[in-house]
Order: sequence, then structure tokens, then C-alpha cells
Amino acid sequence: MSAVSDRLPTFPWDKLAPYKATAAAHPDGIVDLSVGTPVDPVPELIQKALIAAADSPGYPTVWGTSELRDAITGWVERRLGARDVTHRHVLPIVGSKELVAWLPTQLGLGPGDKVAYPRLAYPTYEVGARLARAEYEVYDDPTDLDPADLKLLWLNSPSNPTGRVLSKAELTRIVAWAREHGVLVFSDECYIELGWEADPVSVLHPEVNGGSYEGIVSVHSLSKRSNLAGYRAAFLAGDPAVLAPLLEIRKHGGMMTSAPTQAAVVAALGDDDHVREQRERYASRRTALREALVGHGFRIEHSEASLYLWATRDESCWDTVAHLADRGILVAPGDFYGPAGATFVRVALTATDERVRAAVERLA
Repeated sequence: MSAVSDRLPTFPWDKLAPYKATAAAHPDGIVDLSVGTPVDPVPELIQKALIAAADSPGYPTVWGTSELRDAITGWVERRLGARDVTHRHVLPIVGSKELVAWLPTQLGLGPGDKVAYPRLAYPTYEVGARLARAEYEVYDDPTDLDPADLKLLWLNSPSNPTGRVLSKAELTRIVAWAREHGVLVFSDECYIELGWEADPVSVLHPEVNGGSYEGIVSVHSLSKRSNLAGYRAAFLAGDPAVLAPLLEIRKHGGMMTSAPTQAAVVAALGDDDHVREQRERYASRRTALREALVGHGFRIEHSEASLYLWATRDESCWDTVAHLADRGILVAPGDFYGPAGATFVRVALTATDERVRAAVERLA
């Protein structure tokens, strides 16, 4: 076991424990804006679908029910502008973090192979490379990378943690470069329905990929859009030549989404109203927190999409974390996402309206 665990960095969130204790000691309680876990109710129609499928004594399939695959293909065409998507183009997964962590291993990558991801990024991209014993590299512009031995290129738009959105022109240029050099692109698009000052575009859009899914796969999650983080519900869409062997590998590994969860996802992907309602909640919280942070002396960079504000006071992120913890507010230090975040904090919008109001009052 130690041979595997020794490949991994210290779990970042453990470092936040003393600051969480400080924030929790506030007389009016903690306002936790750190992890970004949903706090609003699971929409009723999704709960009803889950309950209706509760009597599921048999094993589910890794590929999911035909109804689930229909729901996924319909959603990527309706919401992302994808065209000619069939069941061969989609694959359910057990939450997106599982996929990110184990994808390099499932792709057969190892020593001598390179995985690249943004300079400021979700730390699990690095973890996935480490688990596979592959090399890893960060980038500002992926087309500046040396494509030799580069086997997997992660894109993340909208970005976690910065909220930055890659334009359609940028995505088109990157996809063309990757295809020219035979580099597989996985685009993490889990926040794509949460654009505020930008309209995020998927690599599945024909104006980005030229009408072909060759060499590209997008990753999508229902955790944030539908408050389903507890359900572990996500999926892939893209190149069948990539998804078919992944399906076979995942069959051997028993990586199955539970049958009740599959039914819940069908309901979630078929309804846009609950997504609009949740967006409105987040938009209101975002406006309140942004104004309060700016009034408190913060500068907000990027943050045009996703569930976070990327904020700085031009000091050590840990000094900022301590400053806010003393006011009962817990945020994520920017260096969790790479050394380039050393003077930033990530402020999540995932707190109740009451807790957001408390944070705003404490920052006033």
C-alpha cells in the first residue's frame, strides 16, 4: 500500500483543518465557502425518479440503460450543440473525480508518457498521472508544449479554480494542434452550464471540432447543475474509439453507476427548469459575495463562470485564509491548485442564502 500512497501528495484539504476550527469557533458559526459542495435540495423530480427505481436487486451495467444513454445523447445535442451523437459516443461514469484520478491508468499510460494540465488546476489531474507513474507537466497555452510523449492533454473550461473560460477560437486552435500531433484531448466541462460573464463552449461543438469527435472526449457532471454530488453521477461524450476500450476496462473493474442513480440522471438531464432555478440561486449569491469581497479590499480575477470567485489581497493565500477564518469564513487557499495560486483564495458560492448573508455582514 505504501508504494501507491507514496506516489501521492499530501491530501490538500487536511491542511485546512486548523483554520476550519478557528472559523467554527465564531459566535455565529462557520460560513464554509471552501470545498464547494452543494447545499441546496435535490430537485423533487430527481428524488422521485430515484425512489421509483429503488427496487433494483440486479447488477446495473457499466454502459447504463438505453434510457440513460438516450438522455445523455439528447442533452449533449440540445445543450451543447453537438451533432450526430449515438450511444457509442457516450459512457456513464461514477462521478467525475473517479474518472480524472484513474483515466491515465485506464488509458495504459506509464513511465515515459506525459500528462499535461493547466498551471492552475484541480489537483486530481496530477494525482491521476502519479497513480499511473506517468510524467506530468503544466501549461499556460497547451500549444506551447512539446508534443513528444504527450499522451493526454487535459482542458478545463470553465476552470476550477479560476472560472476562466476558453473561447471558441481558443478551443478550435487547441483541438487542431492536438490532432496534428496525435495528442488525446479530455475536456473537463463540469461547470459548462454555469457561465456568468461568458458563454462556455464545449469541444463537442461542431465549430470547434469540425464535425468530428476524433481524439476528443468531454467530461460532464451532475453534481453542481443538479445538486447531485451525493449521487456520484457523471458521464463522458466524444470519440467512440476512446470510449469503447474504456468501457471494456471499466466492465472488468466493476465501475457501475447504481441503477437508481441512472434513473435519477435520466430525470435530471430531461429537465432544464431546475437548472435555471439553481443558476438563479448561485447568481444571487455570487453578486452578494463579489460585492462584499471587493468592498473588503479584494480583487477578483477571471471568475466569469463556474461556482467560485478567484480572489486576492496580494498577500500569501494562507494569510488571507487566516484573516477570513478569524471572521468565521472558510475559503480554499489558492496554492491547492498550483504554485501560481499562492496569493489567491477560491471562494465557493455553495452556501445557503442565510450563510452567504452572514459572510457579507462579516465582511462589511
